[in-house]
Formats: sequence, structure tokens, C-alpha cells
Amino acid sequence: MAIGGLGQSLNTNNREFIDWIVKAGMSSDDPEKFVAALAVRMVDYGVPLYRLQISAPSLHPLHQVFSTTWYSGGPLLVETFEHGPVANLELEQSPVNHLLSQNARQGRWDLREPANLQAFPLLLTLAQNGCTDYVLRLIDFAPGTAIAGMSISITTTQPSRFSEEDVAYLDAVLPALGLAIFRMAVSRMASDVLGFYVGAQTSNRILGGDIQRGEGQAIFAAILLADLKSFTALNELHAPKDIVQWLNEHFEVIGAAIEAHGGEILKLMGDSILAIFPVQANDSSTSEVCREALAAAQNAIAATSVLNQSRIGGPAPQIGVDVVLHLGEVFYGNIGAARRLDFTVIGRAVNETARIEALCDPLNRNLLLSSSFAEHCGAPTEVLGTFNLRGVAQPQAIFGVRDSTSQT
Repeated sequence: MAIGGLGQSLNTNNREFIDWIVKAGMSSDDPEKFVAALAVRMVDYGVPLYRLQISAPSLHPLHQVFSTTWYSGGPLLVETFEHGPVANLELEQSPVNHLLSQNARQGRWDLREPANLQAFPLLLTLAQNGCTDYVLRLIDFAPGTAIAGMSISITTTQPSRFSEEDVAYLDAVLPALGLAIFRMAVSRMASDVLGFYVGAQTSNRILGGDIQRGEGQAIFAAILLADLKSFTALNELHAPKDIVQWLNEHFEVIGAAIEAHGGEILKLMGDSILAIFPVQANDSSTSEVCREALAAAQNAIAATSVLNQSRIGGPAPQIGVDVVLHLGEVFYGNIGAARRLDFTVIGRAVNETARIEALCDPLNRNLLLSSSFAEHCGAPTEVLGTFNLRGVAQPQAIFGVRDSTSQT
């Protein structure tokens, strides 16, 4: 459709476009695909787009804003702005922040005017790329929440800039567009937050409706328990802020090793990590799962050693880690009070894992295996003895990986 004819059919196009936005917004959880399709439809309706960008705040531990940008004839660009001074400076110098500081919700800049480019690096870059007009709209969602709103901007290289009909076309569909993006942002937020707090697999279970107290299933899994050595005593000697920083550094390297080998962290318990490596119902190779869990444990110990080496000569203490691996059936599901649930694992195998960890110091080992795990892990092992574990009826044979006696 030519631009000149856009105004004559604006209302009809509005209805068609709003219907499409509502349907796509209700059925999609992929903001990137939605933005790409949105831009193509606007171009088809006659809006001379060079660039379309939609950005929204993110409730995410690693980044504060996510942004999706479509360019005519170019690839779709998906960006996140991490927490920190670099991203903060970029956001502070943005047209969005300018509108927010003015308590305004719309702005338009003629990119042919040098005076409009001085305060905004983004607009200067767009002008250097031949753009002539930049239109920005802010849409409020729920004030007081992490996802308080979104921004949408359109840019053109058209010498005559956007027509009034082009801008009116965008404004007419903003309410529907805001609702669509809000729904997708909330869906992503729920997935992100749950994933970081309970793990990806557990998050999928919860979002899939597995939320009734007592609901769950018995699963067969390799269990990994990692416990930082003598960490509790550090609380008597150091400030809480330092303790938290060191704890995060250790959890980072241990957690990365677990996730790299297919494990899921279920619990961060003070100075300990509890993780599982499920044996899938259609997976006949328990040994493969145990091999991955063993590799995760060994890599976690090695990474902890590297971290401690980097601290030599500095104020941070060197903190070792003890790791126990077990194999058995656990109950994986919702446990707790009526109004405060926890999605976790319980069972005899979990208790036995915790009891085995107490043997690390007496045996001078930082990696111990139960007999069931040692039987399936495929590594050369050696029996370290048979021990009575507190609360466990039968004595248990405990194994180590042969030639694995170095301490972190």
C-alpha cells in the first residue's frame, strides 16, 4: 500500500492490525518473533520503517533491560543490558530516560537537526546511518513492579520523515501492543525467576501446573552434595558482605560444573549445594548419568582449587570443598505448609548422602562415593571402609576414586 493511501483506510487497517496483535500476543511467548512479524506488517501497511525497537525492564539477576530491534534488510538484534555502571550510563543517555525524567510518554526527534543529536549517542548513530526521524512511545504497565512499562521506537530513512498518518497508525495500536508485550514479558519473567530460584527442570514442572502440596513422583537419580569446608567459622572473623561475595564465587564455579554435565541444583543450603542428575525413564544407561555426575564433581573440585590459587596473597581465604555422590530413588515434588511450599527431593538416599559427607574429613578425602554410585560410574574406585551412618540401619561401604587424594 502506498503511503499516500494510508490515511484513507486507517480505521480498517487499525482493526485488522489490532486483531492480529491480540491474537499473536495471546498465542506467542517469543517476543523476538513477534517484533519481527510486527515490523513486517507495519511495512506492508505502508509505514516506511528502517528500524523498530521494543524494550522492557527485566526481572532477572543478570540483566535489567531486554531489547529486540528489527532493521530493514538486516538481522534481528536481541540485546540485554546487564546490571552495572556501563549499562547504567548507556541507559541514562538514552531518549527513554529523557522522557522518564520529564514525566513524558512520547517524543519525536528530527535527525536532520544537529541540535537534536548532541545529548543522545543513539540518535547520532542513527543519523550517521542516514535516518531522518525517530519516534518514541512509552507504555506504562504496573507501577511499583519490576516490569513497569515498555518502550517502542520507530525510525525511518525517508527524506520527508514519517507522515502524520504513519505516527497516528502507531499510536492507534499502542494499547493492544502494550497488552501483548506485557503478557509476553510476564511469561518470560515467571520463567526466568523460577529458573534462577528453583532450576530449569523444576521451573518447567511448576509452570506446567505441578503445584499441589504432596504432588510429585519417585525418580531414580544420581545425587550430588557439595559442602564448603570450615566455611561456618569464617562468619566469626569476617564481615557478612565479604562472606556473601566469597560464597557466591564458590557457588558460581561449583554450579557451573554441575549444570555443564546436565545436573540441576535444587538447594543452596547455607554453605552447601544439593543437586540431582535424573535417570530418565527411557534412558537405560544409569552409568552414563553417573559418569556425568562424577565429571561434574571432579570439575567442581578442580575449579575450586583454581579459585583458591587465585586468592593466594590476597585477603580472601582459601576454602576447600567436599563432594559426595550417591545413587538412588528420591521423591521429587512439592513439600511444605499449605501456604509455603518447596519443590525439592527427600528420601533415604538424600539422608544417606548427607551422612556420608561427614566422613570426608576423617577419611582425608574431598570426594566420596556410595557403593551404588561406585558400581555404575565406570571409574576406577577403591573401598575406603564400611561405616555406620547416623540414622541408617545398615553399615555402608564407602568408596573413593583411585588416586584422587589431593585436597583443595
